[in-house]
Amino acid sequence: MLKVSILPSLLAADMGRLADGARLAEWAEADALHVDIMDGHFVPNLSMGPATVAMFRREATIPLSVHLMLDNPEHYLDRFIEAGSTRLLIHVEVSCDLHTALKAIRMRGVVPGLTLNPDTPANTLVPYLADIGEVLCMTVHPGYGGQAFIPSVLPKIRQIREMAIQCGYPNLDIMVDGGIDIDTATQCASQGANAFVAGTSLYRVPDMKAAIRTMRDAVRHAGGEWGLDHG
Repeated sequence: MLKVSILPSLLAADMGRLADGARLAEWAEADALHVDIMDGHFVPNLSMGPATVAMFRREATIPLSVHLMLDNPEHYLDRFIEAGSTRLLIHVEVSCDLHTALKAIRMRGVVPGLTLNPDTPANTLVPYLADIGEVLCMTVHPGYGGQAFIPSVLPKIRQIREMAIQCGYPNLDIMVDGGIDIDTATQCASQGANAFVAGTSLYRVPDMKAAIRTMRDAVRHAGGEWGLDHG
């Protein structure tokens, strides 16, 4: 069975009350917090750094999924691991030695993952399947929150799930991020995704706990083909 995970994206929280945003996600029984790190080069925006991740680690006990949108992620791995990352994602499109970077993350006891931009094909992952614990499929172009979901990514999610099964990695976590609400989450679950990063649709509702519970039940039902379960 694949564990369903719902991750509120702190990029959508009130930037003046980020600690409250972290505590809210934990109260709402989220599976983890998702933290976007942007350098203004790999993506056209700036966001948080290791000190902010360390603050989230102090304020909440649930896992931290940290997504590095950086040109040279290999230079920052230790800092984000020491700050408290539980899972650390780097982009397959960067020019660093990905095998070495992913192995360095795993050696520190952190789950390594690779992120694919919407236009990056699924087969780009093949050389790295043995090195990773999860894949993040961006369903918007990274850099800004609040964008519209790109439905053309849906077939790629299925390709990755089928490829992972064929290559002997049936339990690979496939996460989606970008324009995720209950409707788009269920579409992604039907294609094989089992982890869902949601920003606006969770931080802009009166009751995040109820929204997470509803999304979790909906994606579990939609992903029945793949054996999605609460875990």
